[in-house]
Amino acid sequence: MPYIPHTPEDVQSMLDAIGVTRIEDLFDEIPAHLKAGALEKLPDGLSEMEVTSLMASRARMDEGAVCFIGAGAYEHHIPAAVWEIATRGEYYTAYTPYQAEASQGTLQTIYEYQSMIAHLTAMDVSNASVYDGASGLSEAVLMALRANRKSKTSRVLMPTTVHPLYRRACRDIVTNQGVTIEEIPFCNERGTTPLVELEKYAGEDYAALVIAQPNFFGALEDVDALTDWAQTNNMLVIAVVNPTSLALLKPPGEWGSKGVDIVVGEGQPLGVPLSSGGPYFGFMGCKQQHVRQMPGRIIGRTVDLDGKPGFALTLQAREQHIRRSKATSNICTNQGLAMTAATIYMSLLGADGLTSVAGHCHANTNLLAEKLCAIAGVKRRFAGPTFHEVVIELPQSANLTLKALAAKQILGGYSLASAYGMDNAILVCATEVRTEEDIARYAAALAEVLA
Repeated sequence: MPYIPHTPEDVQSMLDAIGVTRIEDLFDEIPAHLKAGALEKLPDGLSEMEVTSLMASRARMDEGAVCFIGAGAYEHHIPAAVWEIATRGEYYTAYTPYQAEASQGTLQTIYEYQSMIAHLTAMDVSNASVYDGASGLSEAVLMALRANRKSKTSRVLMPTTVHPLYRRACRDIVTNQGVTIEEIPFCNERGTTPLVELEKYAGEDYAALVIAQPNFFGALEDVDALTDWAQTNNMLVIAVVNPTSLALLKPPGEWGSKGVDIVVGEGQPLGVPLSSGGPYFGFMGCKQQHVRQMPGRIIGRTVDLDGKPGFALTLQAREQHIRRSKATSNICTNQGLAMTAATIYMSLLGADGLTSVAGHCHANTNLLAEKLCAIAGVKRRFAGPTFHEVVIELPQSANLTLKALAAKQILGGYSLASAYGMDNAILVCATEVRTEEDIARYAAALAEVLA
């Protein structure tokens, strides 16, 4: 049955009242070439029972495979208590508090989350989360343009070592707003952004430089040198980071002599499971001086007239709270449930637990690279230190190899063929959940496929 309550007679009555013949006439300002037309490939609607059966069959397709794919989405161990708490009714159904101060529990959860993210990144301020890491980068670029008063242009430098899907999402969002993204090539030997590639831009007017750490290849950039170079050239610095890595690596607030200006990243590694494409949430922080340009919401802690502590929506710079023209963003959705799970996850693990997770991920990835590179014809693509991921070069097509591995119930990595033109290279990852037996199984399967 349809979910629209209006009968054809109701619709016609409303159209007559406003003097329009058809519903389509209400959208006549949209150019014809932008309209999708008939959605012929969409199947007919299914009943609840049919949908349940379909989703169960789709879920079974993910069972049994051992995953060595990272590329921005990571399989970590999630303590049972995380989602046992997060799916309690009082958390599970909580949404944006429009009468904010009446929702003290929700506000306190967000406040605790902000405090943890600010501590993890060594930044002054965190917002209440954004839609995901990729859109968070787009928000950071637009924020940098507003915040950099020394820049008169809408140009941003973006290394190609930033996640290719992040770069694509960023371009799709910001280029229609007159922003130019100029990409910086990487070093073929180390897979990082060489400072010499930036020197050609020295003295020119750019609003910001983006730095990923670790970058998409898992390689560690010289973040101190890159940060200082950008700030010397009057650019703001946007860091894109993996939150798990921050338990071991220097936080972006301490990069270079002054620290970065804005930090974003994907929060999925903090207690959110891989669930066939979602949910995700983006985290975002900045220096205090840029806080009024940060999109989304910020929860603050205060005291009432009786001296009792309480929480309030301190900054609400989005279109639901102020005039659309004054909003810093129209798409900075606060992912409340995923953010709640991340808060519980970080609370349960603490600093020592996060450090242990990061250390085991690093050790397992190194062991995986060692075992795979012991196979004839397999080698590491780049030299230098890495975290979480490593690029492996094969003696044959990456796509064909991954397909053969998938037939053996092994998700062997992420092909770099389409994004980087490396037809024989794959990005592999082994988090703390992978055992030595898993790694040995992958190595044996790869040897068999290549033979």
